[in-house]
Amino acid sequence: MPPATTAHTVCSHDCPDSCAVLVTIDELGSATRVQGDPTHPVTRGFLCGKVAKYLDRVYSPSRLLFPMRRRAGAPKGKMPYGREADVFEPIGWDQALDLIAERLQRIAGEYGPESVLPYSYAGNMGVLGFGSMDRRFFHRVGASRLDRTICATAGGDALVSVYGKKLGTAPEHFRHAQYIIAWAANIHGNNVHLWPFVEEARRNGARLVVIDPYRTRTARVADWHIPIQPGTDTALALGLMRVIIEEGLCDRDYVEQHTHGFAELRAHVQPYTPQHVADLTGVAAADVERLARDYASSTPAVIRLNYGVQRSQNGGAAARAVCMLPALIGAWKHLGGGLQLSTGGAFQFNTAALERPDLMMASPLARPARIVNMSRLGHALTELETPPVKALFVYNSNPAAIAPNQNAVLRGMMRDDLFTVVHEQFFTDTTDYADVVLPATTFLEHKDVQGAYGHYFLQLSEQAIAPLGEARSNVWLFSQLGQRMGFTEPCFHDSVDDLIDQALDTPSMKGITRQELQTKRRIRHVAEEELPFSEGGFSTPSGKVEFYSSALAAQGLEPLPAFHPPDESRRGANAGTFPLEFLPRKADNYMNSTFANLPGHQKMESPGRIAMHAQDAGARQIRDADWVEIYNARGKMHLRAHIDGSVPPGVVAASLSWNKLSTGGNNVNALTSERLTDLGRGATFYSTLVEVRKLSPDEAQNLHTPID
Repeated sequence: MPPATTAHTVCSHDCPDSCAVLVTIDELGSATRVQGDPTHPVTRGFLCGKVAKYLDRVYSPSRLLFPMRRRAGAPKGKMPYGREADVFEPIGWDQALDLIAERLQRIAGEYGPESVLPYSYAGNMGVLGFGSMDRRFFHRVGASRLDRTICATAGGDALVSVYGKKLGTAPEHFRHAQYIIAWAANIHGNNVHLWPFVEEARRNGARLVVIDPYRTRTARVADWHIPIQPGTDTALALGLMRVIIEEGLCDRDYVEQHTHGFAELRAHVQPYTPQHVADLTGVAAADVERLARDYASSTPAVIRLNYGVQRSQNGGAAARAVCMLPALIGAWKHLGGGLQLSTGGAFQFNTAALERPDLMMASPLARPARIVNMSRLGHALTELETPPVKALFVYNSNPAAIAPNQNAVLRGMMRDDLFTVVHEQFFTDTTDYADVVLPATTFLEHKDVQGAYGHYFLQLSEQAIAPLGEARSNVWLFSQLGQRMGFTEPCFHDSVDDLIDQALDTPSMKGITRQELQTKRRIRHVAEEELPFSEGGFSTPSGKVEFYSSALAAQGLEPLPAFHPPDESRRGANAGTFPLEFLPRKADNYMNSTFANLPGHQKMESPGRIAMHAQDAGARQIRDADWVEIYNARGKMHLRAHIDGSVPPGVVAASLSWNKLSTGGNNVNALTSERLTDLGRGATFYSTLVEVRKLSPDEAQNLHTPID
């Protein structure tokens, strides 16, 4: 037998760290160990608690390993976890591909190709797995195009509006900072490979400040936690700017040389006095002043801004305002200063070659297809017409769990006239509504190339093991489907290596080749000594940091960020409908809904709880561990009260899980809406009002609990 070997892979889950993972493979070809690559400058030899247990996922007895179809007469809808085989039966790949091709052709012929809707996101962050052969397939079909807005568009658009590109402070540079603000960033919980650099900075005297409505893991160990009211970050950032400007704490040289619209900004922030900001945010006026002075007078100072800020209705303005702060104090000039939201702009792959949007002209439409916003899937499935959605193809996502306005989504997925295909690794909430379920590979079972949005290393991920059962990659699936549909374009025969070559074939890749990546495994795409925006380099219309954006004004949007309370907030248009602001948080030990079904990961979490402040609980005669109902006009769910001081008064919080693993069969998205953000048309998960009531003993006794 051959000796054990080691494969070099990259974690493709939706995380800024994009870790280099070493996989030990035994003589029989099975993976026996995963570990962080100690030679990777960011991974540094360790993995998060989620991926450290990754073999539990790969070799789970619940893994979906063969194509399945719904049995004749079996109804769609929620089913207990572990009982899915009661309604699905195995079929071969040939039969599955023929069935899907025939149904899609029939639906497209009868209703038009735009009646087909793909639904995917970042369940696979590999360049090929995220978007390559799949996009070719749906472009050639003429299917509706999916606007992938559910996570990062408001923040990404905000960052680009200010700087022109998505770059930021390298994680390795955080060790040099003297003042670190984690703004809506739970570094210790879901950006763990930045944490050692933060701790190194703290050992050298840096202070860590956390701005977050929830007392996260990071907030619990910070030097200062500022529990801001949800959705008011714009006001705080503008208030900080006012103090910095009024007290002469700006970097005048940087502002004069590298920014546009400072005079307009100075006038704009005048109403945001410390006391006014305190009234809006719940942050004391003295603390607003202290934070502004400490931040502006500490060199270097850096902000780790995460995407929680932009999941509010005013989230684009909030992200814009926070992103302006480093420019105001010249933080970009200093090693360890600046801001990180995303480094993804460093990796400009040749998406046109990968996705082939030109294939839409060869489709029956012979024009670009309509665009459907994924954050409004419920509307798309229940109200969209001309044509209605008649086929839904889900991969890299679990929309029955993660999409907002869940009850509308599920009503749409229940439709008997909706043909649904799901490419997955497990039976999820979404497969409960599928007509055909196809087995997908994990990142150990296919080859890919990957950038990152939390560091600057381009990496190649080797295939470590053969796919289990009949699991197949996204590339294989859509290549085969294209051929079954009779598409004659040669691009549907491209290999994985062909696709990697095409992805890298762009000037921004600076001549990097697949062969070079295979030898080096990773290449730093931005030089370690490079400081983004230290001496310009802005891709904005003015060529400078844009405090004032004429481009946004031309679109009818506010040229300067201003605070407006979300409609669903205690100060908003819908104030009074329900009294509590709700934070539908991401669990620390799951990745969105991924990993939620694995026992080892469940043991690291405390699912099924709603965090409440003692004041709100007492007013409702709720004690710790009581069963409660949290509800609004869109839906309800049942949880146990947890009164632990993790939220301020007027705010409640619960974490995302699967419906079928939740008491009552609903998760947090039964309560969220399909309202969109001010920039990027993204989801507004954190602009949600609810009420909470204590269940009676009889109600609690009759609760439906999920199967173990």
